[in-house]
Amino acid sequence: MAIDLMWAFENEPPPLDFIWPGFLTGTVGALVAPGATGKSFWALEASMCIACSVAGGDILKLNPLNTGQVVYLAGEDPEALLLRRVHAIGKHLGPTAKAAIAENLVVESIVGKGLNIMDQRHMQSLLDFCRGSRLIIIDTLSRIHLLDENNNGEMAQLISRLEQVAYLTGASVLYLHHVNKGSAREGQTGQQQAARGASALVDNARWCGFVERMSVEKARVLSDRQFDRRPIGDDRRRHFIRFGTSKVNYAEEQDDRWYARQTEGVLVPAELVPARQENAKRERTASVYTG
Repeated sequence: MAIDLMWAFENEPPPLDFIWPGFLTGTVGALVAPGATGKSFWALEASMCIACSVAGGDILKLNPLNTGQVVYLAGEDPEALLLRRVHAIGKHLGPTAKAAIAENLVVESIVGKGLNIMDQRHMQSLLDFCRGSRLIIIDTLSRIHLLDENNNGEMAQLISRLEQVAYLTGASVLYLHHVNKGSAREGQTGQQQAARGASALVDNARWCGFVERMSVEKARVLSDRQFDRRPIGDDRRRHFIRFGTSKVNYAEEQDDRWYARQTEGVLVPAELVPARQENAKRERTASVYTG
């Protein structure tokens, strides 16, 4: 249906509806990260945040204005592992939040099911399964197609198919994707160009987020200790990941956030402060002597 231009000229448009800050409802977004960084845990916790219609389900502190039904399709992890992750996250939730999430969130492993979204029969099954959802998460993109990820034309077709899913279901679609080897090697995983494969994968998405491990440099200048502000240090930096955005089409970019990885992999917000310089200097000196 064409836009009524006269109505648009004369009337204030309705406010934009965002899944979380910057990620517009009804669009396609990407979450890009190296393997084993924590992107699947982040995405699963984010799905619970959007599915929870009561207070207490927003572990990541994404602060969504609206909630709704969510479908999480896990293409890399079997059901046994998903059960463990859900159980671990549940330890950080109250009974009311758990009940609300269970009502609105569907988590399904599609490992071994051969889902090919470019096949019309598979596409229709996906639409029927996800219709009415507010958010659909696909973990990861490579598990739902048979196309060449290095071919810009084919990847443009793939993103176009995801846009069809968004249009026909009314949901936003978030796909998880890996970074290329060069970006991982050079520590540039937070850049828009870090995504593996053709540039269309990110160019055609409307929102792109990333998670990455804490670097050695950041571990020397940041502290999670409010009292003595001792640097995190190289031995503890593996417990922290940074979440940020490399592309936001419909809003201002938000500040990056730090999360601390708990024993079972659950991510919780971490309040980091600048480390005391004398402590940082002592940490660097100690690392020289200890190798």
